[in-house]
Amino acid sequence: MRIFTFWRDQNSESLMSERSPVTDHREQLMDLALDEARAALEHGDVPVGAIVVHNGVVIAARHNERELDDNPIAHAEMLALVDAATHLGQWRLNECTMYVTLEPCAMCAGALVNSRLGKLVYAAHDPKAGAVQSQYELLFGDRLNHRVEVTAGIRAQDSADLLRTFFRARRKTNSTGED
Repeated sequence: MRIFTFWRDQNSESLMSERSPVTDHREQLMDLALDEARAALEHGDVPVGAIVVHNGVVIAARHNERELDDNPIAHAEMLALVDAATHLGQWRLNECTMYVTLEPCAMCAGALVNSRLGKLVYAAHDPKAGAVQSQYELLFGDRLNHRVEVTAGIRAQDSADLLRTFFRARRKTNSTGED
């Protein structure tokens, strides 16, 4: 697990790190999630990455590993939630923010509610399986005992481009019979 420390610059409200400065700290944090998404490509997984931040520190950074581990629930979000809970020594993540490169599916959205995640920031919408805003609104139900604050669209184009490139290559490989 990689840990990145962020701090407040004395002259501004933005968070800074050892990485190159970005105007919006959410963009910088989403860049870390995009780095994780790219790591999924190394083992043929859909390039989705997630990080969890607590008090300005990245406490979990994961990417999809379904293909790598033959595990149907090894989504980046699920793995990051487990790592974050282990790091904190508790399952309640109400003081944490997750940055993920793609809108969570129904399984992951349910896990976000059940972990009591404080905030979710995601990049690209998922028009086929998105369960936060696109297909379902699982984080906003009136009957839920917990609400997750949601921000969408941070680095959306970068995430969408990465996914589009991955699926185009996969379709091309499948159409030529190679794999």
